[in-house]
Amino acid sequence: MEKNNYQGAQQQPIGSGFNAKSTANDVIQNIDLTGKTAIVTGGNTGIGLETTRILAAAGATVIVAARDIDKAKKNLEGISNIEIAAMDLMSPASINTFAENFVASGRPLHLLINNAGIMWVPLRRDERGIESQLATNYLALFQLSSRLWLSLKKANGARVVNVSSHGHYFAPFNFDDPNFLHREYETLQGYGQSKTAVNLFSMELDARGQSAHIRSYAVHPGSIGGTELGREAPLELFQKMGFVDADGNMLPQVAASLKTIPQGAATTVWCATSPKLDHIGGVYCEDGDIAVVSSDITAQKGVHPYSLDETNAKRLWKLTEEMTGIRFNP
Repeated sequence: MEKNNYQGAQQQPIGSGFNAKSTANDVIQNIDLTGKTAIVTGGNTGIGLETTRILAAAGATVIVAARDIDKAKKNLEGISNIEIAAMDLMSPASINTFAENFVASGRPLHLLINNAGIMWVPLRRDERGIESQLATNYLALFQLSSRLWLSLKKANGARVVNVSSHGHYFAPFNFDDPNFLHREYETLQGYGQSKTAVNLFSMELDARGQSAHIRSYAVHPGSIGGTELGREAPLELFQKMGFVDADGNMLPQVAASLKTIPQGAATTVWCATSPKLDHIGGVYCEDGDIAVVSSDITAQKGVHPYSLDETNAKRLWKLTEEMTGIRFNP
């Protein structure tokens, strides 16, 4: 019998045996991905690169979708079982071209890792006039998942893993003005609603995809040192959030709380490969397990109920089809 995660029906830890200290290498022990094909967006930097490396080492063929091909080639040098293909998540045409080329190859797609994302950026819009964090972090993965659906179905047991964030607590999805046309732009509000959208989409995609043996998950990697996510953030923003002192030095307690990149990739890899999730989907995961539900905005753990709401999920799906012009009927 098919089960969904509406209102957090399956949203509770299952005793995976892993925790915040677990690495991607830890969670993939004894798992063989020989013969499997994976796509990792942004798989050439940060936790995406570690995800790529781990999946490839386990035997998977990994297609890395990257905006900068030269940078990707350099960063992925020496890793076997890798293919690199161009894709810009801010360009709907680029996403379509990438997906069309993969579908035309006739290969099944076992793992789609929607890893790439942006944060702390100034107000920008894509060619459709859509705010960049919403376009990159959410609409792009909706489009890519829909365009690759035939290949995912062909795998007869695929998983879609969408990298979300605890930052979804920053904001629910604003259905009245998602593009900041009638309200002042605030970058963390934009980021927050984009990640809330990822959670809602992951839950709804899982509910719709089960009959095709496709499961979907949302992942919070944790706060991680050494990635490129904050490259455009002004110092004042980090100070406002209590990350750094007046001179821009990271506070010791903040530094101590950060995960390493191998730890940050662990939950993505766990969701992509763990047999414990064979009959569970649509859930939000962190620290190598399914997260708890929490509406406490001061908590550092858990998933907010507004991003597990069935009505919100279905409303968002309909709005997304309108915004992208894509009819997606799994």
